[in-house]
Amino acid sequence: MNKTMKHTRNTKPFLFISLLLIAVLVIYSCDTDETQTVATFNKLVWADEFDTDGTPNPDIWGYDTGTGFNGWGNSELQFYTSRPQNITVQNGVLLITAQKENFQNSTYTSARLSTKGKFEQQYGRFEARIRLPAGSGLWPAFWLLGADCENVGEQLDSNWPLCGEIDIMEYRRQEPTEISGTIHGPGYSGLTTPQGQITKSYDIGERLDAGFHIFGIEWGQDYINFYVDDVLYNQITPADLVVTPENETGELGEWVFNKPYYIILNLAVGGNFPGAPDTDEIFPQTMLVDYVRVYKQ
Repeated sequence: MNKTMKHTRNTKPFLFISLLLIAVLVIYSCDTDETQTVATFNKLVWADEFDTDGTPNPDIWGYDTGTGFNGWGNSELQFYTSRPQNITVQNGVLLITAQKENFQNSTYTSARLSTKGKFEQQYGRFEARIRLPAGSGLWPAFWLLGADCENVGEQLDSNWPLCGEIDIMEYRRQEPTEISGTIHGPGYSGLTTPQGQITKSYDIGERLDAGFHIFGIEWGQDYINFYVDDVLYNQITPADLVVTPENETGELGEWVFNKPYYIILNLAVGGNFPGAPDTDEIFPQTMLVDYVRVYKQ
């Protein structure tokens, strides 16, 4: 007891100096680059932990089914269904499974979930813990779409999507260690020529299909930060919008990310991004989602 008190008493000056040095180091180690905004969104406001086996919770998820126009605008090959063969919850994990089968004039099936009309939010941290599939020609994605898309239009031209799109995670086997984070909006989408979407890929140094990873964004007014496993690898702001052939005035495109968005999870097959599966590719292929969580300040 006396030894402890003596030790404490004699080290007070050194403890004070140490704390002072730590404070100085923390201050000077902070990133003072004003172009990078990192917010902390720590209030959980919405989540699905996929704790109940069976169909996804219908109170928070809906299905996009069919083939869409021109394979959902990307020449995709799958028919999205709501069947348990393609979408189910088992052992605390959401399974989105692509099958190779003849179904409704398509050669593959899969599933696409969204919170459209059920949950939408402006700003915050959106994240999901996902294990990606390993097969060729697969296009797993976790993304957000503007809640006003039906009002402003989703026409398949250089202005799609007028409502805005935030791709938190996209992946293809051609780059097995890389993840892509992207935004699309009027005049800067994947349909512009040349491509005008704002995107960046990040190499995590290991195969993304070998285990679970956390993909997320922190999104505030006039910035979107992209993360994988809590590593910030990209920030996009209005200043990053490119000038496209459709907008030759030199002015930046319209920033459409200051309004509510809803969540989408899907596993596409084929399409412009990954290409078609190899002829000998093994199916079924499954994307596993441990949870989806949304925070705000």
